[in-house]
Amino acid sequence: MRRVVLTLLVAALGLVSGCAYTVNGTPVSAGVLDIEPPFQSNSADPTPTSGSSADPKADNAYCALLSWKDLPYDVKDKSAPPTDTGYDTQFDQSCKWQTTVDKLDVGVTLRFRAGRSISLEQHNGEFQVGGRKVTYFDRTTDTTVQPSCVLVMDYAGGGVGIIVIDGSARFGAICEQGKKVAEVLLSKEPTR
Repeated sequence: MRRVVLTLLVAALGLVSGCAYTVNGTPVSAGVLDIEPPFQSNSADPTPTSGSSADPKADNAYCALLSWKDLPYDVKDKSAPPTDTGYDTQFDQSCKWQTTVDKLDVGVTLRFRAGRSISLEQHNGEFQVGGRKVTYFDRTTDTTVQPSCVLVMDYAGGGVGIIVIDGSARFGAICEQGKKVAEVLLSKEPTR
C-alpha cells in the first residue's frame, strides 16, 4: 500500500512541477510613453530663482532648451524635434522625447509652469544641482506604472516637472538620468 501511495505522490508531484514555470519581469501595459504625473495641483508661488526673458506661453520656448543630443537614447536624427508638444493643457508647456529600445518605450517628458512651483504629492529623495534643490519620486519598483522617476524644481521664476521613463535599464539609474536633464536645463536657464 505504501508503494502505491508513494507512486501516486511522485506522479502528482511530477505533474504539478511540469506545469509550473516562472516568468521574470514586471508586466507593463503597452501604450504612449507617459504616466499620471504625481504633481500637486495647488502649488504655492515660488520665490523666483531667476527671471525669464523667454515668454513662457511662446511656442515651446522652454522645450527648445532640451534636445535629443542631451539625452542618452540612440535615435537616427539627434537634431529632430520632440516627439510631442503641448499635450498637457494643465501646464504652460509640455513636451516629450520618446523612442523604443528592446520593444520598450523610453524617454523624457517635461512640463513647465510660469509663475508657480511644481511640487510632488510624495517624494523619496532630493538632489542638489547647481545649488538648486531637485525633489524626486523614484518609481522604479512601483509595479502600477512603468519604471520611472519624477523630478521637480523651481525654474525661471516658475517650475519644471521632469519624468524619465526607462524600463530597459540600459541607460543607467532612472533618477540619475533625470538629474542630468535638470543639469542641462539649469545650464540653459533663461535670465533677465
